[in-house]
Amino acid sequence: MTQFIIRRLIQLIPVLIGVTILVFSLMHLTPGNPAVIMAGESAPEATVKAIEARLGLDKPIHIQYFNFISNAVQLDFGNSIRDNIPVFDHIKARFFTTLELSVWAIIFGVFFGLLIGIISAVRRYSLLDVSLMVVALFGLSMPNFWLGLMLIQYFALELRIFKPTGWGSLEQNVLPIITLGTASAAIIARMTRSSMLDVIDQDYIRTARAKGVKERVVIFRHALKNALIPVVTIVGIQFGGLLAGAVLTESVFAINGLGRLIIDSILQRDFPVVQGAILVISVSFVLVNLIVDISYRMLNKRVDLN
Repeated sequence: MTQFIIRRLIQLIPVLIGVTILVFSLMHLTPGNPAVIMAGESAPEATVKAIEARLGLDKPIHIQYFNFISNAVQLDFGNSIRDNIPVFDHIKARFFTTLELSVWAIIFGVFFGLLIGIISAVRRYSLLDVSLMVVALFGLSMPNFWLGLMLIQYFALELRIFKPTGWGSLEQNVLPIITLGTASAAIIARMTRSSMLDVIDQDYIRTARAKGVKERVVIFRHALKNALIPVVTIVGIQFGGLLAGAVLTESVFAINGLGRLIIDSILQRDFPVVQGAILVISVSFVLVNLIVDISYRMLNKRVDLN
């Protein structure tokens, strides 16, 4: 296991390099000069040149990239153009809100996704199975911003059960969690059903039933454990996607998370903040995939790790 983890960490190096190149390119592909934005459109040329020198924008592109990487490794993403506060301070203040939202959303998605998928597989081709899969398809098809607005309209404005904005209390957290986690629950439900159906028809499941093993034990101890391997992949991908996909949810519910920080920074053309936030999300996504790979072995020791 240790050798596998070391090997996977080495394999992540080119992936991380590619991510940093793409993130670094944001500043140079986006129209506009950050120095002009900081100095103002009517600033003298000498002032703009001085700011470019301070930001290192007057150096060759490969030198700028090397400096960007060197500083990023030390969690130094520069200062915000808007308020001159270190970018890392902005990210640190918002990241854990987005992480908390994503964790609760994936817990919601896993719980209801597994529950719906298992029930559908056990009662396959029944009216209940068809109904649950229709609900899952509906949940998968709904844009999360539209779902969020509908939940706010009904549960917050009409019934006044939950609060329409913010994050921190139970009344504030429920609607964003449902909004962000619904699509994941739908995907996990469909994957769980498909994987369970493949496993339930295996010979060892029929043998266990023939020996008189209780159906509950057959489903949860024998079938579900082997069916979880492809589901874990989906969960890992979904969790990484939730970190990035929280942008719209945070905007709808006015949550001061990393996603909303990115939106505000894009509108204000605060390139260092956008770069730093996207880099943090990208690295988090890569690390989540590493955890998923390790989880394979924990669920089934027969999985080849080479």
